[in-house]
Amino acid sequence: MSLSVGIVGLPNVGKSTTFNALTKAANAQAANYPFCTIEPNKAIVTVPDGRLQQLANIAKPKQILPSTVEFVDIAGLVKGASEGAGLGNQFLANIRDTDAIVHLVRCFEDDNVLREDGRTVDPRGDVEIIETELILADYQQLEKKMDRIQKQVRADKKYQPVLDAANALLNHLGAGKPAAAFPVANAAMEEQYGELNREMRFLTGKTVIFAANVDEDSIAEDNAHVKEIRALAAERDSAAVVVLCAKIEEEMIGMDDTERAEMLEGLGATESGLDQIIRKGYEALGLQSYFTAGPKEVRAWTVPIGAKAPQAAGVIHTDFERGFIRAEVIAFDDYIAHKGEAGAKAAGRLRVEGKEYVVKDGDVVHFLFNV
Repeated sequence: MSLSVGIVGLPNVGKSTTFNALTKAANAQAANYPFCTIEPNKAIVTVPDGRLQQLANIAKPKQILPSTVEFVDIAGLVKGASEGAGLGNQFLANIRDTDAIVHLVRCFEDDNVLREDGRTVDPRGDVEIIETELILADYQQLEKKMDRIQKQVRADKKYQPVLDAANALLNHLGAGKPAAAFPVANAAMEEQYGELNREMRFLTGKTVIFAANVDEDSIAEDNAHVKEIRALAAERDSAAVVVLCAKIEEEMIGMDDTERAEMLEGLGATESGLDQIIRKGYEALGLQSYFTAGPKEVRAWTVPIGAKAPQAAGVIHTDFERGFIRAEVIAFDDYIAHKGEAGAKAAGRLRVEGKEYVVKDGDVVHFLFNV
């Protein structure tokens, strides 16, 4: 599996500039007017993980394959987008296909930056506009589905719990509350909500990371606008917050790792915006990486925290999960300390695990299977 992240926000908050910088892509037009991103821009970026090179130094593979994240830059939302204003539902559908949403918010002063409604900087107001449009879009989508659910109930009463959950959720959305905050009254309601969410991919049911786009002076120390975003995120079930400067991220394009680290250090930062977003995304979604290592390749694989060995094997290929026999596991630190599989095995650090083994972050795994 790989992580898919949509970047959303009002026009001219720096989304396309951020996308260009984060993905080192040259094909996303960054212009100072609304709707410059007509089609969603997509790019695949690698997940930074220094452990891969350490493994490669020992395994001497032909190639190193990190995990990846897909970033989707979507045209700026405006008030009324759920009803077709601006580019309307043309891009809302693309948000539904992502695992998480990075909500980019302008947290810098610049009189030269055009705004769709001419307002001054207002982080909380900006967030509320986007949230309202997403809630309305979810409400309209669920409302359209109600007729079909009601017909199912008339044909078979076993669908009544689905209708009850859908009605409760519709009222919840109608009150201006996101799907993620829907209070499930019992286990049955929770199950029905889960089914509805999996089918309809509610926009407001996704993990949200707030990204505060600041000027250079606010990288090391939060300005008043960033503090407002942090307070708002705390109200949103402690949503993650990333602070970045799109202009600086863009300047770092083409720099090598040493130059980039020196620039970040000079600004009082330790991570780039990309690194922060990926790390926060993994944390918020409960994801981790395990590795396979050999002469052909050293590779990182993304799995949910708590995944058992067969499930982790299935990320490589469904046959691995279907025909799972056992897993040979070496903890990352043991692999490095004993200089590879042979050394770890000789030191008794290679373990044979079965179907109930819960894969740990950093495990180096070799799966045995038969189909």
